[in-house]
Amino acid sequence: MRLLLLSDIHANFTALEAVLADAQARNYSQVVHLGDALGYGPHPREVLQALRNLDATCLMGNHDQMLLDRADGLNMRVSIVSQALAWQLEKLSDRDLAWVRSWRDGIDDQSIGARYRHGTPLSLDDYTDSVTAAREAFAGWHGRLAFVGHTHHPAVYATLNAPVGEWVKHQAFVQGGSYMVPPGARVILNPGSVGQPRDGNPQASYAVYDSTRAHFQVYRVNYDMAQVQRDVNLAGLPEVLGARLLLGK
Repeated sequence: MRLLLLSDIHANFTALEAVLADAQARNYSQVVHLGDALGYGPHPREVLQALRNLDATCLMGNHDQMLLDRADGLNMRVSIVSQALAWQLEKLSDRDLAWVRSWRDGIDDQSIGARYRHGTPLSLDDYTDSVTAAREAFAGWHGRLAFVGHTHHPAVYATLNAPVGEWVKHQAFVQGGSYMVPPGARVILNPGSVGQPRDGNPQASYAVYDSTRAHFQVYRVNYDMAQVQRDVNLAGLPEVLGARLLLGK
């Protein structure tokens, strides 16, 4: 099985198009989106339709959940986040919302032997963003392979019992790169963000995992950020949502 791993598109269809064009040559067999298809960006309908067309397995992200909460009448503190979600909610159909409601907060895929979740193997909202956070996740979750998003940083955290005790190591993929899962290791793998990278590299990020080889490959892809910025402005969304894309932060 070769998984195409996407996360944190954040309604940036221009970045998603570039990623899917790049991924055509990767010979993937299944698509998994690890949450936050919505929030921030100017293309919520287009992103949802693209994920439908891919027959993607979609996980609930914190922004997806916040949009549903807003649809259900729950009040949100006024912020850039809430402004974007309010605008997106007006653009989505009842069919769109019903589909997002069907997304699960965590899936255990027996065919791969993996857990999919947005934040950590144990949480939608928490971040796997440090060795300390990874150590806590490994302590509470006893699986071998997990795929998460949420941080917008492509990375791997790995742990292995050794004679000196259990160690946890981290590897980032700012320019892309590959990682072969060592035999006996337990790993948390993050493909990074398609639509809003925050690791200092503004290129879109995605990954492919080959379950036969236990091989994880991160790819970085250029896309037309200027077009997204124009779309942000045309939608009347806060300008910072477009400006930050150039910084990768």
